[in-house]
Order: sequence, then C-alpha cells, then structure tokens
Amino acid sequence: QVQLVESGGGLVQPGGSLRLSCAASGNIFAMNDMGWYRQAPGKQRELVAEIRSTGETRYADSAKGRFTISRDNAKYTTVLQMNSLKPEDTAVYYCNAKVYDNTGLILAWGQGTQVTVSS
Repeated sequence: QVQLVESGGGLVQPGGSLRLSCAASGNIFAMNDMGWYRQAPGKQRELVAEIRSTGETRYADSAKGRFTISRDNAKYTTVLQMNSLKPEDTAVYYCNAKVYDNTGLILAWGQGTQVTVSS
C-alpha cells in the first residue's frame, strides 16, 4: 500500500507565498508522474501542476509563472512552490502520484491540505 502525505498549507495574504510538500511512502517499486490538484468549494478538482519522472513539467494556465513544481526521485517527494498567491487560489490542494507497487501501477492521492488566500 502506498500513502501520500501533504504538508505546508495554511492562511496567507494575497501576494504571499506558500510551499506545499508531499511525501510518498509504502511498498514503492518506482514513481511515475507526480502532481498537484486543487478543489475549491462548489468546483471540480482541477490539475494545478504535474511533473514526470524525467523532470518534464506541465502547469494549468492559472499557475504558469507563479507556481513551480519539483520532485526528488530518490526521496519520493514533490514540492509545489506557490508565489504571488491570489484569493482565487483558495482551495484544498491534493498530491497525486502514479506509482508502481507490488500490485502494478496505481494512482495514489493524499488527504489534502487547505490553502486559504485572504487579507
């Protein structure tokens, strides 16, 4: 079984920064894509950023130029650095990973961390 644990959420003023971290643990054979999604109240969960094992990245238009995703393949971690935060970035942020464990390729999710951008 694979677990993802996020940390780093909180309350920040508009224009501020937050750094979200996600650590994977369990019976991991290999880590494929890792990513961050978010879900605001009353809205569907949406992709924020993702990073492949090669380091190739993809961002939502709303995140481009403000957010940076990175990963440490040796530690099975991913980080989302969020700068110039806006009130519309308020949401629960979820870490996501495609992981090879002893059963094959699975899609794992973290429990989510709240990000609130407000003055």
